[in-house]
Amino acid sequence: MKKTILITGSTDGIGLATAVTLLENGHRVLLHGRNQSKLDKVSDALRAQFGQRAVFSYCADLSSAKAVYMLAKAVRDEHPHLDVLINNAGVFNLEQPRSVDNLDVRFMVNTIAPFILTQELLICLTPHGRVVNLSSAAQAPFNADELSALSTLSDSAVYAKSKLALTMWSQSLGEKYKETGPMIVAVNPKSFLASKMVHEAYGMQGGNLQQGADIVVSAALCASFSDAGGRYFDNDIGRFTTPHNAASDTARMDELIAVLNALFTKLREQSHSQ
Repeated sequence: MKKTILITGSTDGIGLATAVTLLENGHRVLLHGRNQSKLDKVSDALRAQFGQRAVFSYCADLSSAKAVYMLAKAVRDEHPHLDVLINNAGVFNLEQPRSVDNLDVRFMVNTIAPFILTQELLICLTPHGRVVNLSSAAQAPFNADELSALSTLSDSAVYAKSKLALTMWSQSLGEKYKETGPMIVAVNPKSFLASKMVHEAYGMQGGNLQQGADIVVSAALCASFSDAGGRYFDNDIGRFTTPHNAASDTARMDELIAVLNALFTKLREQSHSQ
């Protein structure tokens, strides 16, 4: 059965490889990118290969809360039925980490924007729908209030914190919706794949992107992930496992969800008043 699947950050890297794999299998893909000309180029090429009605495109800078809410609305308006949301977009090193909302762009794009999109698109996701959040083997403990402030730490330190925070809220919402759906899971697609982020961060070519795309596609579609809500899959070892031990800290989890919910409400009100 053809499914409708939104993939953030899908103009290159794992996101694009995932999009192509899904299109090859007959699904409808909603591409997202932050650069309109790059998005148009990728969309046109994929439409020429897979058909005009197989590919839709949305441009949004996920470092801006207003853009995230506008993206969610555009998707809801055009696709009231969404089968899968793949939160793939992420950032690592930045010259200017301060967002237009006075938040840290690394936390905004890697942690907060996926949370907002998931909450805003729940109404479109069926009980059998899925949310796949791309995590990382790089995970580090954080204080929940770090999400609301500009960090002075290194890119690698903030990246690891943002990915643990993403993994933890995936666990929390995954458990919350475990019985009713959608299925929400965090996946480390595999470390050091040949993405632009890996090249910029580590100066290395990296491994075959298809390894990451294949596990993301499995998480989005396969029966082996149908009961994966609230779990973490590490493709470095090829199985479900536990994330960083800080993820088992219930007090930290409660604080994180409280901060994310407060940011969701605050940013939504600000975005709609602008």
